[in-house]
Amino acid sequence: MIPNLDQLLAFVTVIDLGSFTAAADKVGLTQPAVSLQVKLLEQRLGVRLIERVGRRALPSPAGSDLLVHARRILEECGAAADAMTPHREGSAGRVRIGSGGTASIHLLPRAIASARTRMPGLEITVRIGNTEEVLRDLEANALDLAVVTLPASGRSLEIEPFYEDELLAVAPKDSEIPEGGPDAAFLKDKVLMLYEGGNTRAATDGWFADAGVRIQPAMEFGSVEAIKELVAAGLGWSLLPALALKQDRAGFLITSPVRPRLVRQLGIVLRRDKHLTKGLREVMKCLREFSG
Repeated sequence: MIPNLDQLLAFVTVIDLGSFTAAADKVGLTQPAVSLQVKLLEQRLGVRLIERVGRRALPSPAGSDLLVHARRILEECGAAADAMTPHREGSAGRVRIGSGGTASIHLLPRAIASARTRMPGLEITVRIGNTEEVLRDLEANALDLAVVTLPASGRSLEIEPFYEDELLAVAPKDSEIPEGGPDAAFLKDKVLMLYEGGNTRAATDGWFADAGVRIQPAMEFGSVEAIKELVAAGLGWSLLPALALKQDRAGFLITSPVRPRLVRQLGIVLRRDKHLTKGLREVMKCLREFSG
């Protein structure tokens, strides 16, 4: 039979103080209540645990053996209760975020740093993937929050647009860019290196299609950072999120808005039934603060 924690506490306290009366005062019970707890523990284990020597309560041989384990059990239970205190008070917790590569590099670090400053005990993990993968994990509750390029859909999901990210023409540093920015007709004659797949690419293709231009990129990559390096090396032009161009490779790139303006929306996505812990609310608040 598994001992009861209250009974173990009564037993240990009696041994420590050598008295049922003193133990009752310490644990806030009556002396008969403490005696009953010890008696029930003895019945549960089928052994005598305490012997009286004069006016003092001492452990029996079985009680001495139990005492070692009882102290360890009570110590571990106390540590477990202490570990729950930050969660109860909202000063700790865990938030699992899923995101695409660009947001994970250029947006999330600032928001995470802000959230950790406000909640130092908050554990935040980031999983990088495409929108489809991230939303699948979110619906499976393997993630708490997603930051993805919209549109996104899912009957169980709640979607909040929060960041408008302009797509800019990106060229090697000595390139000439038309006044007011290049349009689709200008760019179609350039060696283009575009992001492969996803909603960002869909927005780019749609922008060209709206101008009646059909493009065939010279190269396609799944990494915005790789495209930046290739453009900086003079191998071609691209259309990339402004979010990824906050630092322009130390002057090796030039950027410009395009005509007409091309933007993508990033959204915060979570399950409709998701419990909003303090940590999750804090991360969402920090993301909104970095919008625009």
